[in-house]
Amino acid sequence: MNVFLGTSASKGIGIGKAFVIPETVKRVIPRSKIEESSRDEQWGRFEKSLATVSADISKKMTDSKDNKIQSQLYETYFLMLNDPEFIKELKNAFYSHSLNIEFVLDRQTEKYARHLRSSGNEYLAERAQDICDIFGKVLDDMLDFQPFNIETVPNGVVIVATQLNPSDTIVLSKRKIAGLALTEGGISSHVGILARNYGIPAVFALDNIASQIESGQTVVVDGNNAEVFANPDENSLKEFRKKIEEENSHRLMLEKFRSVEARTKDGEKFSIFANIGTVEEAEIALQEGADGIGLFRTEFLFMSQTNSGRSSLFNEEEQFKAYSTVLKTMQGKPVTIRTLDAGGDKLINSPEIHINEEKNPLMGLRAIRLSLENPMQLKTQLRALYRASVYGNLKIMLPLITQVEQVKKTLEIARTVRNELASEKIPFNPDVPIGIMVETAAAALTADCLAKTSDFFSIGTNDLTQYTIGVDRENASVASLYDEFHLGVLRMIQNTITEAEKAGIEVSVCGEMAGRKTSVLVLAGMGIRNLSMSPKSICEIKELLSKYTVKELKSISSKQLNSL
Repeated sequence: MNVFLGTSASKGIGIGKAFVIPETVKRVIPRSKIEESSRDEQWGRFEKSLATVSADISKKMTDSKDNKIQSQLYETYFLMLNDPEFIKELKNAFYSHSLNIEFVLDRQTEKYARHLRSSGNEYLAERAQDICDIFGKVLDDMLDFQPFNIETVPNGVVIVATQLNPSDTIVLSKRKIAGLALTEGGISSHVGILARNYGIPAVFALDNIASQIESGQTVVVDGNNAEVFANPDENSLKEFRKKIEEENSHRLMLEKFRSVEARTKDGEKFSIFANIGTVEEAEIALQEGADGIGLFRTEFLFMSQTNSGRSSLFNEEEQFKAYSTVLKTMQGKPVTIRTLDAGGDKLINSPEIHINEEKNPLMGLRAIRLSLENPMQLKTQLRALYRASVYGNLKIMLPLITQVEQVKKTLEIARTVRNELASEKIPFNPDVPIGIMVETAAAALTADCLAKTSDFFSIGTNDLTQYTIGVDRENASVASLYDEFHLGVLRMIQNTITEAEKAGIEVSVCGEMAGRKTSVLVLAGMGIRNLSMSPKSICEIKELLSKYTVKELKSISSKQLNSL
């Protein structure tokens, strides 16, 4: 039996015969000089292939309208294909050079993908593969290139591959796939998202896995422990099958936690919220028993709109409709909506917000910095939020705050918005709480100062960790150094909790730590009573907390804080 270690992208255990997807034959992109007289003909070929791929995606989007997950993926691809800013930039690049259209398209696609990868946002970085995938299909059509057909994957297998293209993942819903074992892919990739939604165990970051397993071998994918086993013996298989039965029973048992409060063994109450990125996800959060929305990432709304058939930003009416829909869906439960948290690149393809290309976008013009540089955009978003506030229990959250002055400037704009709405006789709730995300060392260390101007804190542990210990969570070379339990990170969290308590304001955690079992126990012992996570983790965390007393939780966190 051979054992391979990787990174878990989707929990659970799956057993099946390996189906090794062959290495993709590299698409050869010709590079040649062309005559000026042939430019129109070449551009026409591009438009023809673009129309062919768009029509195919449009048909698939219609065919999958009853499957939200598939429909959203196809819609994302359709919007990318018809992004006017990208097409405009491509056309300008093509007509300003004497190179063939295939080469220019490949170069422009990779350029845009680099912007996404350097955004500093895990979700947006994963979209780089999406745009390469969809415009790769346009190139395939232009070059008459026939790649491997994913539809040949049979039912019940474990897919073993270097990577899967996002569009290939639709096969996951058509086949009873037992598991995924991939070399490439991130937790926030479409492959990872779909695997979790379909309940398919998945392990990524498996070094050169496709060359170490042969098709037909029995493979076990253990997403719980991030392990893959090839050719396990009969006794091992028996143990894994027993674990699968136990997991199925446990999954059924968890259903009861959807309708109950989160409490410890000795009755201490917790509030368990959901993180969402789309309006539709609010329904899922409600179904999973969320006490509200702890983080609504509005940047995804802006991305989808500005990548559509127009270049203008997500306007006030569209934002108002989205925010009010979520508030109505949650039926009076608190909904924390974060203002635009975009990176320092062209992720928002709009002339209304000019962003220069930056060498280090993670440290550049992003989040609240970008909003304060574009106060009219922030004002528009705040108007939509205040107008929507009459439909539910709204809280507004500001991202990447590093100094008090940023909060004060935003509060001044909010005050102007309230005055305008009042003079226009538009209904709104004037007492909407405005809080901040604590996701930098600067914010954590000056939490006492920030607490004087903030109505609440929400700790974003993902960025707080990488900023505190100086480790890029997207860089595989230093992935082993990314440690949320680093004493420096825990002390930042503890200081934030302490200062929030002194000021009498609420504090929550909305980073990945809030949805993981080991870290939840530590956070709870440190005093956190509000946790926000993926909707699918809610019942599991409720069950976990019910097994411990507050004294036991404090003991766990104390050991972690004093481990050195």
